[in-house]
Amino acid sequence: MIVGWCSQVERNSTVEALAAGVPTVAFPQWTDQETNAKMMEDVWKTGVRVRKREGHEEIERCVEMVMGNEEMRRNVKKWKDVAREAVKSVGSSTINLQAFLDDA
Repeated sequence: MIVGWCSQVERNSTVEALAAGVPTVAFPQWTDQETNAKMMEDVWKTGVRVRKREGHEEIERCVEMVMGNEEMRRNVKKWKDVAREAVKSVGSSTINLQAFLDDA
């Protein structure tokens, strides 16, 4: 859901990165960030996760991996297209949000 008082793009969240088609280097610190990073790396294959306590070499490895991985670029494009379809007027996200609002 998009609200006027919170700039979704500036938040740089998982969903916004996915919908924008941006490969991601995730550096999870707490709560749901570890789950989001796992989804990006292992399920959607749209990013890589920085392993904690590995130093700057690990961050460099992750950035290089994201920048040079063609399969990851194809995956982010696929998920971007899926997200855009979902928010169309007849898309699954729009339909489900309207059903939620209708039941409220």
